[in-house]
Amino acid sequence: MTSEPADRMRERADRSNIVMYVLLNVNRDLVSLGILLLTFAGVVGASLVIDGAAAALVTDDPIETAFQAFIGATVTGVTLVLTLNQLVLSQELGAVDDQYDRMEGAIDYRADVGDLLGETPPAEPSAFLCALIEAIGDRARAVEAAAGDDDEPVQRVVDSTVENADAVVERLEGADFGEFDVVRTSLDFNYSWKLYAANRLDTDDRSEETRAALEDLSEALGLYGPAREHFKTLYFQSELITLSRTVLYVSIPSLVTSATVVLLFDVENYPGTVLGLDLGVLIVAAATAVAVAPFAVLLSYVLRIATITRRTLAIGPFILRSSDRDTQI
Repeated sequence: MTSEPADRMRERADRSNIVMYVLLNVNRDLVSLGILLLTFAGVVGASLVIDGAAAALVTDDPIETAFQAFIGATVTGVTLVLTLNQLVLSQELGAVDDQYDRMEGAIDYRADVGDLLGETPPAEPSAFLCALIEAIGDRARAVEAAAGDDDEPVQRVVDSTVENADAVVERLEGADFGEFDVVRTSLDFNYSWKLYAANRLDTDDRSEETRAALEDLSEALGLYGPAREHFKTLYFQSELITLSRTVLYVSIPSLVTSATVVLLFDVENYPGTVLGLDLGVLIVAAATAVAVAPFAVLLSYVLRIATITRRTLAIGPFILRSSDRDTQI
């Protein structure tokens, strides 16, 4: 028998846990630093493998040519950052009727969630998601009470929903929006499969009470999707702003380093070795790592954003990857 898909996004991914941990969980500053260290180590390692690498640095001005290219790339990167900022701002700017429609949509959605909860939903994102997921767990238990223990497919969906809801609520409590914790935990509630399964189980061969309970569960699961997508979008906007600011910060030492190497640095003035490594190669490798810092920052943030986007392309009961499907439902 095929088991149901895993609830945690990392377990549903077709990549190793280590790769997913680096892509999603590791602090972006550490990922950027890791890219810079790999760059430095790569240049030094290449100098050890390629014969005459140290001598090549003093011929045909390769250093000047390379760092002139780095200056152009940094300026282009800053331009890209300004484009990203414009993208974020375009989501916030608009005529008063557009802003009114956004406000009205948010109020209507909160009213629907309030009807589900029987009280005013919390304003803080993690508390809002906790309340909504707890309501989903309660409705899943109502399905179990209506169907009894003899309906094995229903029992599987109920058990999966309750266990997943309890685990996610426990991790969401105390999480602060702005950090990745809220979004990461919300992605671990596999609502798409549960919504699809609840809809498939709502058939005429089940009692009216069971079908009503399944409809209530589907309604609650359907409200979770927009909430997750909304907070994911807000997180992306926050990340893009942080990315823009960080790239602008690191572009200054990158430009200064590249310009200094082009205008003032002469590798012939740095003979000798350090720990058996050519001193000139070490200086050039370090300068290269500093020069590519804006790219490293951009790559570290885009890797996380792209990974999340790829794993959440669909909304609602659409299951795009075979790893997320269960042929028994």
